[in-house]
Amino acid sequence: MNFNIRGGNLTVTTSLREYIERKISKLERYFDSQIDSEAYVNLHVHDNEQVVEVTVPMQELLLRAEETHSDMYAAIDLVIEKLERQIRKFKTKVNRRTRRVSGVKHMSQSIIGLQDNTVTYTDSDAEESAFEIVRTKRFNLKPMDAEEAILQMDMLGHSFFVFSDSETGLTNVVYKRKDGKYGLIEPEN
Repeated sequence: MNFNIRGGNLTVTTSLREYIERKISKLERYFDSQIDSEAYVNLHVHDNEQVVEVTVPMQELLLRAEETHSDMYAAIDLVIEKLERQIRKFKTKVNRRTRRVSGVKHMSQSIIGLQDNTVTYTDSDAEESAFEIVRTKRFNLKPMDAEEAILQMDMLGHSFFVFSDSETGLTNVVYKRKDGKYGLIEPEN
């Protein structure tokens, strides 16, 4: 795993860099093979609070977590715990689905490939109007069921997720409600 560690309004010391690399490298124990990805770590101080943001985009899933604490090393430990929970939750759901569909398989054989859902950010030159579009996202809709879409939405940390329903082929949206439950928007036929 490669590391891209950046410090905003603070200096990343050698010991801090080594601590981050050692902690994030331990995430590889959850996978059958070595993670061939880059870990993006942003460190900064905001209102005397140490903020750590970690993003690890992989072929199978996108790991992302952010944590704030008064101590930088404690914030790093907390963000690693969040990432580990995300991985365990993902593996549990994948294993349940594969047992239901085709029996137990190795994670590498049954994981949902997010490489087709790569998001591309582009600036939009929208005409001047009351509603200005400042960013456009383009992505391929991967066929999946609503449960898988909710899992992907939670992994990305978004409040909604657009997907193609694997049964109907129609574009649907899942979203997180204010009461903590989930909603599904389906087009009428």
